[in-house]
Amino acid sequence: MTAENKSGIAVIVVNYGTADLSIAAVESVLARQHGGHPVEVHLVDNASPGDDAARFARAHDEKGWGGRVTLWLEGTNHGFGRGNNVVIYALMQRPRESGAAPDYVFLLNPDAMLENEALAILADRLDADPGAGAAGAGIALPSGKPVTAAFRFPSATSEFVQAVAFGPVARVFANRIVALPPDHPDGPVDWVAGAAVMFRMSVLRQLNGFDPDFFLYYEEVELMHRIRQAGHEILYVPGARVLHAEGAATDQKSHRPERRPRPSYWYRSWMLYYLKTAGRGGAIAAGAAWIAGALINLPLSALRGRGPSMPLNFLRDFPRQVMVPLLTGKTDG
Repeated sequence: MTAENKSGIAVIVVNYGTADLSIAAVESVLARQHGGHPVEVHLVDNASPGDDAARFARAHDEKGWGGRVTLWLEGTNHGFGRGNNVVIYALMQRPRESGAAPDYVFLLNPDAMLENEALAILADRLDADPGAGAAGAGIALPSGKPVTAAFRFPSATSEFVQAVAFGPVARVFANRIVALPPDHPDGPVDWVAGAAVMFRMSVLRQLNGFDPDFFLYYEEVELMHRIRQAGHEILYVPGARVLHAEGAATDQKSHRPERRPRPSYWYRSWMLYYLKTAGRGGAIAAGAAWIAGALINLPLSALRGRGPSMPLNFLRDFPRQVMVPLLTGKTDG
């Protein structure tokens, strides 16, 4: 394949209050050669409360980004999925026949950076496997420590196992645990981390991008669930490497030792995911499984001299924000 015929890639970075990290993410893309693939970058500011938009405008001028980077300075915080949809929908308006529309869309978190020619590796892999709808990169912390970037779809069983947080139970249900090990091999998986994932543009067209009902969290899982339901594979390609300062943009780090409350939009996204993928009955079953596992974890944790595994205020927030709406059917609020 000649350079002129190589598949094009649109990179989208959605920012909210992390201007320095977002600029570094863009620079990490511009610094690579991408194996000859044409690459365009789109930087979306989700109505950040500070001066991020002005800083992006200055960076665009001072760093000479020119036509390589398009700024989208939004007046509304759309959240993650809708923020990406701003660009995805605009790309969909380009005529496919003229070659103006990119073949692939790569989502890069504002707190992430390319560590190698990840875009070329993912695009070449999708070029070679037309049945695949998306491909995700391997992810490491800035220290270089690999972290999980490939997953199974969540279920009532996985919610129970995670909530119990007890080794013997986890071993019995090892094939239902959501997070796959950081050294999981290259190949098909249920879903991959949204921090560094490349989607086939034709599949995004087919499915109309992210579901706009989600604000933040679970939107990429739900999209990849639809991709799988449509008959396309999701590939995990750890040879494509990205460094990710996990949670810098949301302050929700999975490896944080202390218990913290989950924001209300997290619980709503959890509920929406199960409603859309398992129906109301499946969502109720998953919620009941989480509560049951959390209640079992309480005495187990006390006996082991550890704190509970559940988020802070879980037994207050989860029933009120999730189970009551599910049981009453009032989930539209």
